[in-house]
Amino acid sequence: MGVPEIDSAVFFGSITMVTWGLWVVLGNAASESIDPRTAAAISYLVAGPLALGYILVSDASLAVTARGGLLAGVAGLFTGIGLISMYIGFSGGSTTVVSTLGAMYFVVAALIGMVILGDEVTITRFAGIVFAIIGVILVSQ
Repeated sequence: MGVPEIDSAVFFGSITMVTWGLWVVLGNAASESIDPRTAAAISYLVAGPLALGYILVSDASLAVTARGGLLAGVAGLFTGIGLISMYIGFSGGSTTVVSTLGAMYFVVAALIGMVILGDEVTITRFAGIVFAIIGVILVSQ
């Protein structure tokens, strides 16, 4: 009996879950030790070169279209705003509440997908969003 194959989405999603969980805990600790805005900037100063290094050693295309570059830049803008907001939230609130609310970004993306981008609206998706909101309310109590 061989080792079962793992779906790449599950594999990389699991890595994302664990590393972002660690990032939140370490970011909170950093925000308690230094100014949260400085902690956020240091986080991105480390993450940026890591991402650039990865594209250089991988087979990633370095071709950038105007539309793709603009969209990626605007996505980075929102990422930066969210990052800074999270670090500042840590300095004034509970790690549990800040990280749980921040992790609800998928609800925003799902709603945009269904309302604006034409993704199918199903009872299952609607129920998932409702349960996620209930979960956030329960965790933040």
